[in-house]
Amino acid sequence: MSVTQTKVPTKPKSLTQSDIETYDVVIMGAGFAGVCQARHLMLNIPGIKVAIIDPRSPERDGNDLKVGESLVEITAIFLYKELGLLEYLIENHPPKYGLTFHWPKDSNGTQTIDDYHHIWVNGSPIIESFHLNRAKFERDVLKMNQKMGAHFYNGRVTDFDLTPEDELHTVQVKLGSENVVLKAKHLIDGAGRRFLIGKKTDNLIFDFNTEKLGGLNTGSAWLRIKNIDPKIFDKGYDPSLRGASRYYTTHHWFGKAHWLWMLPIDTEERELSIGITHHKKLIPSKDINTFEKVKSFLKANHSILGELIEGGDLVDFHYLPRLAHMSKQTISQDNWYVLGDAAAMFDPFYSPGLVLTCVAIESVTAAIQAKLAGEADAKEKQRIFNQFLVQYQLRYSRIYQKHENQLGHASIMSWRIYLENIFWFGILIPMYIGKWFLNPQFVEVFSKSADYLFLNEKYNLFGDFYQQFEKLVEKNVNIGLMDYTRADQLIGGFGPQKLLNYSDGLYNTQFEPWRFNIFAGLKLTYFYVAIYYLKLQYKGFGLLGVLSPSTLIRVGRILGKVIVSAIAEQIFLFKTRDVSNNSTVEGMRKDFENYRYQSSLQPWIS
Repeated sequence: MSVTQTKVPTKPKSLTQSDIETYDVVIMGAGFAGVCQARHLMLNIPGIKVAIIDPRSPERDGNDLKVGESLVEITAIFLYKELGLLEYLIENHPPKYGLTFHWPKDSNGTQTIDDYHHIWVNGSPIIESFHLNRAKFERDVLKMNQKMGAHFYNGRVTDFDLTPEDELHTVQVKLGSENVVLKAKHLIDGAGRRFLIGKKTDNLIFDFNTEKLGGLNTGSAWLRIKNIDPKIFDKGYDPSLRGASRYYTTHHWFGKAHWLWMLPIDTEERELSIGITHHKKLIPSKDINTFEKVKSFLKANHSILGELIEGGDLVDFHYLPRLAHMSKQTISQDNWYVLGDAAAMFDPFYSPGLVLTCVAIESVTAAIQAKLAGEADAKEKQRIFNQFLVQYQLRYSRIYQKHENQLGHASIMSWRIYLENIFWFGILIPMYIGKWFLNPQFVEVFSKSADYLFLNEKYNLFGDFYQQFEKLVEKNVNIGLMDYTRADQLIGGFGPQKLLNYSDGLYNTQFEPWRFNIFAGLKLTYFYVAIYYLKLQYKGFGLLGVLSPSTLIRVGRILGKVIVSAIAEQIFLFKTRDVSNNSTVEGMRKDFENYRYQSSLQPWIS
């Protein structure tokens, strides 16, 4: 895509080259990862000296589009809690009321919204969220960073040297006709698919046939369209079901070996981002790599979206033939780091790219903070944080196993979504809110559970589920629709989203590190997964499936995790029995003890 590049370095003219050539941190790339990392560093490490390098104009044009515009809970919390951007998001970006899912009732007829089976949102989200106009966001946050003291070099990185241990890295930058050399104690690659550090260190995994990428071989086409008519798919009136906006959600449309997203990124011009992720084994790139081919595909398979596009004005179109990749290392003990698309990408489903980025940003800040402070265990933190982040990537790579055959099966895919949301709301969000991923002791223990859930070659829980789903797809079995937004499909009025409320962590603002009760989430997640497992066996394989020895053994193992988590929770509650939910609130309450009502007014007329 074409962007305008300025040729004048945007560094403060009052500073000499010797003043600005050495930085605590140099960030290559001013996209989402780069600008967010810079802001997070400056908010958490007073006086830190940060430089950002990017060849694109700081006045980012509207064509600077990427995959990744939908914020999920972790990303939203990061932006408005860790970066202090809630009011900015409210004032500048469309709201998001959750995820909706649509499957054709009959692939021969997809002209109207009634031709689809749906999972709709049924109320406002527990955690406020948004859709991002990425170009606008990156431009605005870059300006905020400059006001906070970051130096922005509007040029291109031509070369850099990575040095061992704590020696300074050097970065060569071309600024128009001028060449500048910067030195950095810590060097961060947030430059996306240029893979600056990845290529220099042989740090990337692209081969989809490798075990780590799990056979994920996908491509993606996406476009933006404005001046659309939203009433084509949503009339805006449904008093018996409507609890929140249906337009302002991230819509997912499914079919054989593909899924599409559709989400609003601008309110004034009614602009939508629409994209497709396709599995190339069944839908090759050559059949879907142009706008005309995508439009033909939609007319044939999702006529309602084809009509939507025909009625609007095309802004731009993009195609990426290879989505999936990951890094062998994200945090190096030689003080270099990779973030965002430079580190990993698998599939836009569930918006993992931004989640991985936000978790990595906080880990990188914690590692750099420890190094700059000279903490004795700083290198050990780098090792542990890197171990967690690489494993986090691996877990996400497993989430997309066997998608190509299951995406278009409404019954089976709804069960997958329900299962994955149990773990999302029960473990991943509480772990993020409580900053447990920054607790080295917890990370070491939790990482071992990833083997059981995702990574063990002989048996892992998610692999077991996905294999069973595959069998049911092959049998073309309808086992019903599981709606993750509802609380009437498992015992006890359970619904995945309710997991966030069981410990009262949100209500009591347990936002400080290691106060949110992650162990309650682990306990309840495993308990309801055991119930879910039994229900799946019964619906899919009958009473014999429930009573089979393999089922009883596997459910027993899951319940064993419940017991271990319950014991860990009691230990946690005992250790934190005298710790307040929130130190600021505790201080406010103590201050209020001195309050006395005063019935008089101060004079205001002279």
